[in-house]
Amino acid sequence: MKVRDLMTSSVSCVRPETSVAQVAKQMKQQNVGAIPVCSDKGEPLGIVTDRDIVLRSVSAGGRPATAGEIMTKNLVFATPDMNTHDAALLFANHQVRRLPVVQDRKLVGMLSLADIARKSIYIDEAGDALSAISKPSTIM
Repeated sequence: MKVRDLMTSSVSCVRPETSVAQVAKQMKQQNVGAIPVCSDKGEPLGIVTDRDIVLRSVSAGGRPATAGEIMTKNLVFATPDMNTHDAALLFANHQVRRLPVVQDRKLVGMLSLADIARKSIYIDEAGDALSAISKPSTIM
């Protein structure tokens, strides 16, 4: 199965100058835990997770205050044609729970570990990836 078969294709982005408060509101409205940060051309520049908001903004007394200041910049991403097994390896190897899906340098969707876990044929791969993700990391 390909990533395009499991990904969410209706994904909204924020701009780097978007306030952290607005990013949090958008996450709440969309019931998501991560929002990509994109350029005017729809190219992903980074991603802000709910954890980024807590660790890089709230715990720092509300500073920094924009998405661009707290986003994770070294994006790991999938492509729509990528095999789901390869995406599961990316989750595990990079200790992430969400992957932006990029085609021709543009964001076309998001794939979460939960998207893979919902398919019973991939439950073992999702479990293996979650186990690898749950190990302590030095990434901050």
